[in-house]
Amino acid sequence: MIRAVDILRQRLGTLRPETAIVLGSSLGPVADAVTAPLRIPYRDLPEFPQPKISGHSGEVFAGLLAGKPVLVLRGRGHPYEKGDAAVMRPAIESLQLLGVTQIILTNAAGSLQPKMRPGSIMLITDHINFSGMNPLIGEEGDKGFVPMTAAYDVKLADALRAAARAEAIELHEGVYVWFSGPSFETPAEIRMAQSWGAHAVGMSTVPEVILARRFGLKVAGLSVITNLGAGIEGASPSHEETKSEGVKAVDDMVKLLTRFCAAGEGS
Repeated sequence: MIRAVDILRQRLGTLRPETAIVLGSSLGPVADAVTAPLRIPYRDLPEFPQPKISGHSGEVFAGLLAGKPVLVLRGRGHPYEKGDAAVMRPAIESLQLLGVTQIILTNAAGSLQPKMRPGSIMLITDHINFSGMNPLIGEEGDKGFVPMTAAYDVKLADALRAAARAEAIELHEGVYVWFSGPSFETPAEIRMAQSWGAHAVGMSTVPEVILARRFGLKVAGLSVITNLGAGIEGASPSHEETKSEGVKAVDDMVKLLTRFCAAGEGS
């Protein structure tokens, strides 16, 4: 048993959320929309990762969003920090053991489509793992053979589309490519990803999708577009750009997730 689960159960008391949200780079302020939050630092949860990257504070917010119980993970550990693709496994497994049934994974991403500008939000409909890593390598027995044909839940995606329409938010859709990072992609790599039919690139999320499916959670993914991919219109991405542009989408992300929770879809 993961020790963090017992600590979370004790701290949460009677609160038993079925929905969890993981916040990507510079989306931490979204957690402030949680009412009457109980805040639990990752450092108090023995197996949780301790993020070392700016824009990821490493804190669990437990409370209500649109009157519905939620767990919001403010920040994540990244595989590129220590070369561990399963860095988020204890957190994802803990959520499942607590009774969470669905998870919304958010991230900052680079756009491969000039029409999808920084500040946009993209619903992830599928992904490509170009990292060379997998969080289930070394899994005992047959449990690592997780089907990924429908990794992103159709009902959750439909609920997010409906929430976007209700809030008059343009919600782009597309395929997300996971590059290991931490260096940004080259223009040639961006052209390659475009030729594969991808729409956005980033350095996270995919291993969490794989882990969530391993533990039976329904998954939805949202990318905040923070830059154009390298070479597109002369773009040369930086982490500072990721942070500054990501903050601009916080209001829309709050509206989208609040409306989603209010509707109670997918639960």
